Amino acid sequence: MGLFDKIFGRGASKTVAQPNDQQVFNTLRQKYATALQVADQQGVRLTTLQLQGGKLYFRGVAPSEEAKNRVWDQIKHIDAGYSDLSADITVQATNGATAAAQQTKSYTVKSGDTLSKISKEFYGDSDEYMRIFYANRDKLNDPDKIQVGQVLTIPPDDDN
Repeated sequence: MGLFDKIFGRGASKTVAQPNDQQVFNTLRQKYATALQVADQQGVRLTTLQLQGGKLYFRGVAPSEEAKNRVWDQIKHIDAGYSDLSADITVQATNGATAAAQQTKSYTVKSGDTLSKISKEFYGDSDEYMRIFYANRDKLNDPDKIQVGQVLTIPPDDDN
């Protein structure tokens, strides 16, 4: 009996590593990347992008019904059943544009800040950090790489 027989032979336990939530999130985000790009191109403001119940969950506000439909068309093109995605895309009311703009805040990054810490301060939930990241895609390429002195846009808390 050789070394590999002892390791992989009879009686060897075969354990298959289960993907963790971050791996599942990254896989689903990659799967729906083109839909997220279409949302960005259409001016859809994503407020939430996270893993919920094993599904990619995103919530956003579209500037028009046409923009919303284009995002849904892309989602259906990727996976007609979208069994691993839950999307909540609403259309912004015409008079809501000024109200949302008034609720948007700015925040200057200080030493020791993270998007999770800033999210906890503004939303009461550190897991909402992607809301801030997506509102600042023009300044940020990675949610883990913010710089002291950067001025970030803090989108309104849609739950209030």
